[in-house]
Amino acid sequence: MKKDKYTIKDIAKLAGVSAGTVDRVMHNRGEVSEASRLKVQKILDEIDYQPNMFAIGLAAKKKYTILCVIPFYIKDDYWYSVSQGIEKAASELNPFNVSIEFVYYNHSDVDSYRNVRIQLFNKTPDAVLIAPNFQHETLSFTSALYEAEIPFAFIDVNVEGGNALTYIGQDSYQSGYIAAKLLTREYKQGKELALFLSNYKDNHSEFQMQRRLDGFMQYLNEHFLQLKVHEVILDRDNYDASKYILADFFKNHPATELGVVFNSRIYQVGDYLKETGRKMEGLIGYDLLPQNVSLLTEGIITYLIGQRPGLQGYFAVKALADKVVFKKDIASVKYMPIDILIRENIDYYFEFI
Repeated sequence: MKKDKYTIKDIAKLAGVSAGTVDRVMHNRGEVSEASRLKVQKILDEIDYQPNMFAIGLAAKKKYTILCVIPFYIKDDYWYSVSQGIEKAASELNPFNVSIEFVYYNHSDVDSYRNVRIQLFNKTPDAVLIAPNFQHETLSFTSALYEAEIPFAFIDVNVEGGNALTYIGQDSYQSGYIAAKLLTREYKQGKELALFLSNYKDNHSEFQMQRRLDGFMQYLNEHFLQLKVHEVILDRDNYDASKYILADFFKNHPATELGVVFNSRIYQVGDYLKETGRKMEGLIGYDLLPQNVSLLTEGIITYLIGQRPGLQGYFAVKALADKVVFKKDIASVKYMPIDILIRENIDYYFEFI
């Protein structure tokens, strides 16, 4: 019969080992034979043992540092939301001697990203949260982390072969597939579709966008082979240049009534449509930036796909703390919901962290 509380001595008696062995297994310190560890773990599983985390924090003498590697951000953008989730986790972990530090890089600057490695190893962290970018460079410094036995997690994008302890974020390919399924609900015979892509689309920092595009095209190839598709390359950093590109495109392709943007800059297309009084039958993009939400409520954007960036940051830091501080096993992947927002439900949506 289960008791409400078990002491270390209780667990030792049930497992047939010493109390010292139980303590070493529970706190992952010292040498324990595999046979003894399995005996203790079996009892812990059977009694559904839940350690007193606050007591562990008070008793711990070691201080832990988790480094969070993310792009520079401005208020209210995607990475600002991620940072808010990280800060929320940091406040909860503070009593357990866990501190959070940030290392920032420029999203599309490979030299800035390479410099992360230097900063990271100068700080000797206990764990690292990485918003990965530039696949080759990511694999280079995560390999060094792996060799140094420093656990790390990926957020937002999962880099295959990176040996991350866990990944927290959306399934980018699946979100692209769903985006196509949604958008083609607005299809009418003879209408055409525009893929509004960034002039950085071939940059190795944009592999999440490429995965979304791959998923999107997979759905079209399965169900809408007859749909005429155009690629429109916009200037990510120059809205005035993009306006000229959009004006020329719509002048020459008046049948284009569907459009998709695979990143948070859907407001570039939305602002142009609003300024010119043009309406598309269907326009879909990503992320709940204030300007995107405003365009959604005005009916200019048809769908937004949200990916709960604040919750990603929160879960990622808590997962790393569970591993390095509380010695818990954690799942290798935690996918975020693929939230679909329309004008009629956006006022009821909030991200709980």
